[in-house]
Amino acid sequence: MTTAPRFTPGSTTVRRDVHHGRVWSAQPYRTLTDDGTTLELAYWPGITSLSPATWAAAMRTGDDSLRKSGLDDLAAGHWQLQPWTWQGATLLSRFEAGEYFSIHAFRDATNGEPQHWYINFELPYSRTPIGLDTFDLFVDLVVEPDLSSHRWKDLDEYAQARRLGLIPDRLHTIVETARERALALVQERALPFRDAWPAWAPDPTWPSPELPADAGETDPGGTQ
Repeated sequence: MTTAPRFTPGSTTVRRDVHHGRVWSAQPYRTLTDDGTTLELAYWPGITSLSPATWAAAMRTGDDSLRKSGLDDLAAGHWQLQPWTWQGATLLSRFEAGEYFSIHAFRDATNGEPQHWYINFELPYSRTPIGLDTFDLFVDLVVEPDLSSHRWKDLDEYAQARRLGLIPDRLHTIVETARERALALVQERALPFRDAWPAWAPDPTWPSPELPADAGETDPGGTQ
């Protein structure tokens, strides 16, 4: 067995949610930096990912009941993936080995204005030949660009995941600790919140990163 390689700047890193050996979602990012522990990745409108059909339908229609039914499908182990093209903000994303969350700076894709910080709680990533495998833990923290205020997001979804057994007690305790740690990073203005809002935007000449054909398979590109 060999160690999965670092991803070179400009290459594609695929972040996937994997649950019980099946891919729940897959998003291709452009790699900005990778030092072997911390990756900075970029994501912007027009990038096509794979997502559960119920989630894509909820995003298209605004029907929150579809999003919630997707969690029932996840718990039952029955879902279908379909392509989904991102139409939201531009993201500058930071993934750090061993952490139960990733950090994303959202910018308006049209004028570049800061929108918010977004802390996504998820399992610590493991590297694959094509990117990072993790699993979303449903709750999120949204923080104003100047760190003046914050709000917790999707607490109802997290509670539903708890009821369905997707977040057992042991993991719930870990999530609670991770929430405290993430909030402390914001309040103490630790990295990456210590510096000014990242002055970054994707180069308009960059092609959109694309998913490899086997991104929906459990062992893409072969085991490394």
